[in-house]
Formats: sequence, C-alpha cells, structure tokens
Amino acid sequence: MRIGELSERTATPRRLLRYYEEQGLIIAHRTANGYRRYDDNCVDRVIQVRGLLDAGLPTRIIKQILPCLDKPRTIYFPDATPEMLATLTQERDRMTQRIDCLARNRDAIGEYLDAVLALRATPAARAVSPAPPA
Repeated sequence: MRIGELSERTATPRRLLRYYEEQGLIIAHRTANGYRRYDDNCVDRVIQVRGLLDAGLPTRIIKQILPCLDKPRTIYFPDATPEMLATLTQERDRMTQRIDCLARNRDAIGEYLDAVLALRATPAARAVSPAPPA
C-alpha cells in the first residue's frame, strides 16, 4: 500500500509515517518511480508504535524493543544497557498506574450508568419524568 493508504488506515499523518521510517520504526520499500510501498503488517506496527509513543516511550527505546513485540517472540538483548532497563522499568510502572486509574474511572462510570438506568426503569421515575414531545 502507498503512504496515503497507510495514513488513512492508521489515522497517522504522512509526515509522522516518514519520521517513523527515518527512525527505523517502519520499513518502506521503494517502487521504480520512487514511491513508498508498505506491507500490510505496517498497519499493526504503526498502531503499536503510536501506542508506545503515547505511553511515553522514546523512539530510541521503541526501536530496540520492537523486535520483541513481533510473534513469535524471541527476546534477546545483547546491548541492553542499565539505562534502557531502568527506562523500561519506569515506563512499565507508569503504564500500570495509568491502567489502574483508567480501570477505576471505567468502573465509576459503569456504576453511574447502572444507577441512572436503574432509576429510569422504575415506575416512579417514569411517572415523574416529563412526557416526550408529541
């Protein structure tokens, strides 16, 4: 697929896709006329990269861990530095905190919706509610 289609399928601006390619996060093949062509698996890769960037990981770390995110997974880092390990540990812990917060917020919204919907289902609530316009 060409860059425009990848951009549409991932909701990622073309400029960002070029940047990802420049950083080695995705690979584009060039056609005879110089156009970029992407494999279908680039859609998942771009979504994965965006998620990792949104989580706060820098591109240099993402580039190092991307091979571990492919399946089958082969995790082997001969060049894993103490800095990289500390960064990944910190980011994992930060993601866990965000997940916990999101789960609490989701549960609170669910409880609110359940209460509102239950109240609307009672006959007394229907009697008090104004009639819909005719």
